[in-house]
Amino acid sequence: MSTTLGPVTLPNPVMTASGCAANGQELHRFFPVDELGAFVTKTVMAAPRSGRGTPRMAETASGMLNSIGLQGPGIEAFLENDLAWLASVGARVLVSIAGNTAAEFGEVAERLASSPAFAAVVGVEVNISCPNVANRGLVFACDPVSSDAVVRLVRESLPATTPIFAKLTPDVTDIVTIADAALGAGADGLTMINTLLGMVIDTDLLRPQLAGVTGGLSGPAVRPVAVRALWQVTAAMRDGRLPTAPLIGVGGVRTGRDALELVAAGASAVQVGTATFNDPSRPRRVVDELEAEIARHGFTRFADVVGIAHDRMVSP
Repeated sequence: MSTTLGPVTLPNPVMTASGCAANGQELHRFFPVDELGAFVTKTVMAAPRSGRGTPRMAETASGMLNSIGLQGPGIEAFLENDLAWLASVGARVLVSIAGNTAAEFGEVAERLASSPAFAAVVGVEVNISCPNVANRGLVFACDPVSSDAVVRLVRESLPATTPIFAKLTPDVTDIVTIADAALGAGADGLTMINTLLGMVIDTDLLRPQLAGVTGGLSGPAVRPVAVRALWQVTAAMRDGRLPTAPLIGVGGVRTGRDALELVAAGASAVQVGTATFNDPSRPRRVVDELEAEIARHGFTRFADVVGIAHDRMVSP
């Protein structure tokens, strides 16, 4: 069930989702993280960051709202403690990076590339779309010009052989336009989708439940949105409006059948996020369940299923 993402081939297409399994050591207590296609780290920025105030998580009827705000140790501590450890256990690592400015994205990427453990990095996920930051101006993926500037600087700061994936938000009028900007600036692929901006009101206290007021909605509720985004961008690639590039699907995946839905829409890899909080072994179980689903449909190659729903449209 191997998959190819640009120049990189992974043994299977299942990853963690950024921010849902810290930086690996906690998850490694439940299964060896090198059994995943890749481990996606929590987004790292240049300096240590405390994130937003508490409370910053809230349950919803079919998912979760978080307003963590990109809390993290900063790139130096990440490289020394987290990336070095992931490399020591043989994990293939997709490093998620962010910055307060386009230049900071480039600085983080440049520092990452100089790490002694960089050989473990199979790609860089450029988080231009986190919705739960206090400064909404940091959501670069809402504007094609800003997306272009960030991706271009990251591309210039990494070896040409290191694939980069721009993580897009569905909270835009036309995600194909943003995808076009990111790919045109040098992204090798796209990750879709980030969480959606949402809000929960405490009906006993009649006030916002999160200290930051708004947060990012994830979980089963967002899967149809992820499928829609993957479908739209894949369709644009198929009809020549976008260059062909690998897509990573994320949003509400709990089972192999959930993952298959994203794959059939066009994803060459799938990330498991919110479900990990309830069942830390869930990403590993999705590997087996997805393989069983593909076999159940009579396929022997994972690649033959990617985007297959586009070939099976219902005739009017």
